Amino acid sequence: MAELDLDAIAGKVLAQWGGVAEPPSLIAHRENAVFDVRLSDGRRAALRLHRPGYRTASEIAAELAWTGALSRLGFAAPAPIPTRDGPLVLPADAGCLATLIAWVEGAPLGSGEAPLTGDLAAQCALHRRIGALLAGLHATSDRIEGGADLDRPRWDADGLLGEAPHWGRFWENPSLSAAEMTLLQEARDKARAVLDACEEPDFGLIHADPLRENIFAHGEGDAPGLSLIDYDDGGFGYRMYDLGVALTQSLDSPHAADLAAALLEGYEDARPLPQNARRDLPMFVMLRCCASLGWVVPRLHPGHWKMEVYRRRAIETAAAFVGRDP
Repeated sequence: MAELDLDAIAGKVLAQWGGVAEPPSLIAHRENAVFDVRLSDGRRAALRLHRPGYRTASEIAAELAWTGALSRLGFAAPAPIPTRDGPLVLPADAGCLATLIAWVEGAPLGSGEAPLTGDLAAQCALHRRIGALLAGLHATSDRIEGGADLDRPRWDADGLLGEAPHWGRFWENPSLSAAEMTLLQEARDKARAVLDACEEPDFGLIHADPLRENIFAHGEGDAPGLSLIDYDDGGFGYRMYDLGVALTQSLDSPHAADLAAALLEGYEDARPLPQNARRDLPMFVMLRCCASLGWVVPRLHPGHWKMEVYRRRAIETAAAFVGRDP
């Protein structure tokens, strides 16, 4: 949406929410354009202009039904704000869809480009809280009446490993060598066999993108509260996939194994772990690394420095999974 006049689109559509006290400010622009908004009644909110073609109106409405239900049940999720006339999803100029959600206070835990701050004890304590946060999301989602009928993506074996995975055919990323493509195909086949063999997988609504950028810390002290933002990719999937995603940005840490153990411990303290969780966690980390390698194909050229990071993570985790040198 880079070529669009996003400020003009935002200003026009916000009239349906009663207008604003000051001009909206663009704060993020990835899949969606996100604006910091101060409504005329004083409420602070986030306006999202959804990238045309990425999610349907039905899928976006289902996301808002999910996060609204989570909020009502006491889980810290951004609640949707309806227009003056009631709808939650509005058509906007240039084929965009617009939604407004309650502002989430706090700041993100960090980014994938920088290591976590604090000593090992602090980082492990943080990962225990992240584990508990994800357990709370899963447990609360299971309490939502009609949740199983929401129109959301399925992060199942086909969605991750099929011929047309949600984020693209990662094994065909142009930055890969022929040998690396073969390695990823081998890992893909093995992971598919593991998933197909799961007799009773823990499967349900997941966030699918709990990276540091999407986990907000709020409050004072050594153990701030945590909340999740950006449910844009959330849908139905293996609960272990959320834990795998949460670890992908710590793979280069010398304490990665300790952080993984803390994440599982925090989850298990709040909700039973799925069967074979400790065995399968590295596989779900790999699945996210591979999915990301597909996601970057239309977004980065093969020589971009970030492409090398995504390629290396996918190859190293795949090689470990199949028991080969990368």
